[in-house]
Amino acid sequence: MQDALIQFYTTAPYDCSYLPNRQARSQVAIPPEHIDQRIYTSLVQRGFRRSGQYTYRPHCDGCERCIAVRVQALDFAPDRTQRKLVNRYNQPGRMQVRERPLGFDAEHYALYRSYQQHRHPQGGMDEDDADQYSQFLLTSGVDTRLIEFRLDGRLVMVSLMDVLNDGLSAVYTFYDPSDAKASYGTYAILWQIIQCQYNQLPYLYLGYWIAESAKMAYKARFQPMQMLDDGAWIKMPDSAQHLSGRPSGDRSTS
Repeated sequence: MQDALIQFYTTAPYDCSYLPNRQARSQVAIPPEHIDQRIYTSLVQRGFRRSGQYTYRPHCDGCERCIAVRVQALDFAPDRTQRKLVNRYNQPGRMQVRERPLGFDAEHYALYRSYQQHRHPQGGMDEDDADQYSQFLLTSGVDTRLIEFRLDGRLVMVSLMDVLNDGLSAVYTFYDPSDAKASYGTYAILWQIIQCQYNQLPYLYLGYWIAESAKMAYKARFQPMQMLDDGAWIKMPDSAQHLSGRPSGDRSTS
């Protein structure tokens, strides 16, 4: 498969999901059936993400707030809070984790609806029917893994991740929103970092980070982290939580 077969188009403007009163646009790589493992890895390295069959990145007019980030998994060491969380759920018999087929499961879908209705009410996705859910999360042309998490036998979380040549890409995670202190989302990222370490994969790609978005603040807690800046990956500055727009820092040689 040749890179020359991949083309790009820019979508029409639509309401931004992250910043109020802004219009967003996306650059989409097509055709999806020509995006194999090598090309997909290269696109993710250039700041693209995947939603269903489509691989895209922000391409907004006059705005560069969305910054692609990745955890340097092989250098990651959990802080005290993260260690306590891992120890809490990794007690023998507590959290059962298993890979499931990338197919529709009514129990997963019910959890997805509950998550959307509590975490993103009136955001559109809280009304996704089974077909929309399947197109969004269960349709993939690359190596995608669906991971199910059960706490004491009860389904509490589902994570989807793509396998890349240089790491994992965290596609989407949804979980039981009834316990705000459970920190399931944080545990999912820690679990994925551990998978990277076990398989000697250097990076966990976490999608986009926006300094002004409180919803994305959690991503900066997984250090060391890199940001994509004008086509090069740089170290995330210590003061990243106060940044707006593009960062500046030492360019990575990795």
